[in-house]
Amino acid sequence: MARVMIAPAPLAKLQSEFLRVLRDAKHELVYPAKAVQMTEDDVIAQLPGIKGCLAGSEPYTEKALIALPDLKIIARAGVGFDAVDIAAATERGIVVTFAPGTNHDAVAEHTFMLILNLAKNFLNQHLQIQQGKWPRNANLPLRGRTLGVVGLGRIGKTVAMRGINFGMKIVAYEPMVDEAFVKKHDIAMMDFEQVMRKSDYVSLHVPLFPLTRHMINRESLSWMKPGAFLINTARGGLVNEPDLLDALANKRIAGAGLDVFDEEPPPADHPFFKLDNVVLTAHTAGVDLQSRDDMALSAATSIVEILRGDWPVEKIVNPEVKSKFKLNG
Repeated sequence: MARVMIAPAPLAKLQSEFLRVLRDAKHELVYPAKAVQMTEDDVIAQLPGIKGCLAGSEPYTEKALIALPDLKIIARAGVGFDAVDIAAATERGIVVTFAPGTNHDAVAEHTFMLILNLAKNFLNQHLQIQQGKWPRNANLPLRGRTLGVVGLGRIGKTVAMRGINFGMKIVAYEPMVDEAFVKKHDIAMMDFEQVMRKSDYVSLHVPLFPLTRHMINRESLSWMKPGAFLINTARGGLVNEPDLLDALANKRIAGAGLDVFDEEPPPADHPFFKLDNVVLTAHTAGVDLQSRDDMALSAATSIVEILRGDWPVEKIVNPEVKSKFKLNG
């Protein structure tokens, strides 16, 4: 039996299949002191003695990992793992897993919620009607417009399929092209600049790496059409926020739909809050009820399998850790 931390706040006191999996394996379940996202200090203070962590977006920094000699596995209940210092985890023999194939439909649905909100001016209509106004103006169609998908992995493909169903033309940027998929669905592959220039809606679906950090900046925003919209349901660090703020405030692009921020939650006085051409959500794109449960179950299964000596290759982010991994000691 091992002590396992259930870290994500949305899973606090939730009764779901992932708990049964962990309990059937006789593991002791531990929860954070408060049902909020843990900070680095919280991780250091609350995870000593924990062998497996069903992890959310809390930071697993080198400093934190050094302070946690008992930790053997960080199992992300999600598909991103930029909150984990992978090199530090590998050096210390800690396995890092993710939950592939669990939230792509949720993100695609949320992406189109933001796109439709912007195209149909939904939020502004709603607020004005509440004020007794009747803003009956023509809005924008999706059919016939171009959707640029930046990152054509599992989520990007699912977004592209939604766009096709709306009658949109799809263009995409992806270094590792699935030729069969793009041929079957008549998707035009382009370089990043071309996608930015040709799209009426640009949707980001790339991971956050040093090479992708701030890929949306003053230069790349200058490539967009004045009537184009930017959608980010991936990672806040992909966008240079001051540059986007300047482009939005000066109407150099039409608007943006943002589910993620550089700092989460953003400060209460964030300049985005004062703009009328931005729609904001609270990093919820990948977490509907179904995907939440699927991600938690995938992470719980990874913990159980690894702690009993199995090796779920398809979920392991740092396979090179195997030579350093020791279940005991």
